[in-house]
Amino acid sequence: MLRIHFAPADLGRVRLARYADAMWETVLSLHQLARPAFFFTAWARQARSRLAAAGTGADVRLLTSLVPPVGYFPDFLTPATTGPAHDLESGIDTVLSTGRRRLRADVTLLAAGLARPEPWLDDLARGHPPVLRELGAALRRYHQAVLAPHVPVNAADVGVDRRTRAQCLLDHGSEALLACLGPALRWNSPVLEAEYPVERDLFLGGRGLIVIPSLYAHRLPITFADPGLPPVLVYPVARRPLWLPDGAARPSEAALDELLGPTRAAALRCLDIPHSTSALAARLNASPSTASRHAAVLRRAGLAATERTGTSVLHTRTPLGTMLVHGPHAAPVSSTWGTT
Repeated sequence: MLRIHFAPADLGRVRLARYADAMWETVLSLHQLARPAFFFTAWARQARSRLAAAGTGADVRLLTSLVPPVGYFPDFLTPATTGPAHDLESGIDTVLSTGRRRLRADVTLLAAGLARPEPWLDDLARGHPPVLRELGAALRRYHQAVLAPHVPVNAADVGVDRRTRAQCLLDHGSEALLACLGPALRWNSPVLEAEYPVERDLFLGGRGLIVIPSLYAHRLPITFADPGLPPVLVYPVARRPLWLPDGAARPSEAALDELLGPTRAAALRCLDIPHSTSALAARLNASPSTASRHAAVLRRAGLAATERTGTSVLHTRTPLGTMLVHGPHAAPVSSTWGTT
């Protein structure tokens, strides 16, 4: 069990990160590469194929020796200050700038939990520049091979999840946000409790908490091992069938009509760009109430999303809806709002 203890000042210092963090996603994806949960099995197959084609076996061995499938991995790999959270290069630069005291402490803790630590970890603990440069290169090549192809769709998924959390925060405050972070977390004021591999108490002491969404975190949230670091909580976003196997066919229009009904299928096809209810009704040659009903059904199925902008209500397809229309390799949904 993880227990995060909030002082009164901490509730006013809860922040929701705008993006998934590139370094946390890189590290957590290594867990799914080694021991994929069911949700990640198709992605893991594709990732291994991409890594083999890129000839990056040595990179994977280096990284997995730092990030075991279970247990501790060094805090310095997911630095607390990485500039823009979605910026891989600033994250790697911060990793490579880690001070020797932190390197030595983190690597020593890692090695204590390994049956046979790799000899090169001694050089890493001493901060040898060639080893650090090789670590940076391995992180870049790994990310390019297996994470970069999914970044646009991942960003869209995180955006959908974040809008839901942000609306909760704006409408009801930080306690409501903490209460809606997923089934593995429970808000029992003034303590946020989460299922966790070990017993852990984290006292914020007025430092606040940064809440970071993640697509590669599986089921349970995660935080730094060192309680002295700026407090963060990485939580798994709501998921959909994100990575489908290669070769999955694009559905035919007739099959989509048969599955959803012709009018609702037409509505889903229209929502490649946002539509107001009245604009959607005009495209469907239907009444606004009928268009609203179809949009509501698509929204409940996770195929469409609805946002209120001022006095307007806008509907658009989710990434899952786009994959249903265009197949698993569809381009991400546009993030530009507008009407038609």
